[in-house]
Amino acid sequence: MPVATAVPTDDQSVSKNGKDVAEKWPLWKLILMALPQLSVQVLWCFIGPNSASYMRHLGMGNALATLNNVAGPLTGFFTGPIVGATSDSLTSSFGRRRPVILAGLISTWVAGMLFASSEHFLPKGQAVYFAAPMYWIMDVTINILQTPHRALVADLASEEQQLPMQVVFVFMMAIGNFLAFSIMKAFNPPVDHMFQLMLGICALNTFCVGVQFMVARETPLKRDPNAPKQSACAPVMDVIGAVKSSPKLLYHLAAVQCLVWIGNTAWNLYAGQWFGNSVFQGDENAPKNSHRYHLYEVGIDYFTYGGQGKAGLQLISSLVIIWILLKTTIRPRLVYAPCIYIGAVVSILAAGVVGHNGTFAIVCMVISVMPETGSFAVPFGLVATLNKRAEEEGKQVSTALQMALLNCCVTVGQQICTMVLAGIEGKMSLEAALPCVFILAAVAQILGGTGALFLDDRPPTDASDESTKDEDSETGNADSSEEQTGSQTE
Repeated sequence: MPVATAVPTDDQSVSKNGKDVAEKWPLWKLILMALPQLSVQVLWCFIGPNSASYMRHLGMGNALATLNNVAGPLTGFFTGPIVGATSDSLTSSFGRRRPVILAGLISTWVAGMLFASSEHFLPKGQAVYFAAPMYWIMDVTINILQTPHRALVADLASEEQQLPMQVVFVFMMAIGNFLAFSIMKAFNPPVDHMFQLMLGICALNTFCVGVQFMVARETPLKRDPNAPKQSACAPVMDVIGAVKSSPKLLYHLAAVQCLVWIGNTAWNLYAGQWFGNSVFQGDENAPKNSHRYHLYEVGIDYFTYGGQGKAGLQLISSLVIIWILLKTTIRPRLVYAPCIYIGAVVSILAAGVVGHNGTFAIVCMVISVMPETGSFAVPFGLVATLNKRAEEEGKQVSTALQMALLNCCVTVGQQICTMVLAGIEGKMSLEAALPCVFILAAVAQILGGTGALFLDDRPPTDASDESTKDEDSETGNADSSEEQTGSQTE
């Protein structure tokens, strides 16, 4: 792999005892740099629960509309690591992360507006054939846009700022979720206002990225002139290399993330349909002003209330998690596992107890956010901290790539959930199929919570101290053995 070295500018590093010490960024600046996560989350939160409904609105069948949702996780599985590897080795004078973010923003504008306007320039029966592939392209562009955000902040944050900033990302996502559900509430049902909503959300992303670019200052990478030229397959080879060299903790976290996100996807992508079609037994394709169409509107109204409550709990729980991790000695796994188990309980209630009780459904949806809050705060924080310490020790790290690999396992869970639900919808009605996906969610999260309990989350310093003690013990034993041997010889 070509060698690229950071070239620090005067305002980005200072000299101390002959060594370069990176500038410590104020927390408020790092928070502003994390702002685009808010707008990206608005986009995901809007498009996720409405994509299948919009495809049904354009004339696609139930099972196929659900199956089309694999676009996001499938494209993310490949796009994230490749974009992460490209970003890690980019030698642009503007830095490693910002050029990729800008490319993602521009392409998301193009793909998003074409997707949302398909029914306006094509007949209803034909618009779906244009909207469906454009949805896949849009998911690629959003993954390009979002992948470098965490890595940009992780590059500039100090070791002690890594975990708090990952929780700040969760905080931003909670605000984004609340804003997205508020927008959907104002434009009910959202599928009838897709173009206007997409236009506003893309404008919000542009504003947030603009703020990020005004604050962030990256250290450009300078490629070693003696290094061999990078081939077109270099990003793919970087991905393979990162997988091979990743610590065991990353593999364990990956398995847990996959299981957790089977459950999270059930709520994030299909809770809207569950409220509208199962809890309230409505139909978005029924004639307007009909009773079933009105029931669907009421269901979506309850869904947005639940989403706003879910975002509020995410805000509170993220603050509680950061307080526990920073102010107590409780290990991260003992915070993460209970969050996952809570999600399993509410999924069981949604599948077998809620029935047609809208208020109970709101309560379950609000509490279902706990595994998601934990999954974004704890695992990414552990990876960021481990990589920061490895970087300070002079080891080669690929922060963006490893975070993208961790996100890949999120996409695997999303794909499993979507494909299972699509298969169920091929056998029974949409109304009956939707509660079944929560049974799958509960089983997966019970397994995920159990896996989280066995995470090796010891701080690296503890592990190194134990290793040093073991070496000292072995040396002491050897010295003692030599003394005994000498004594016997005498």
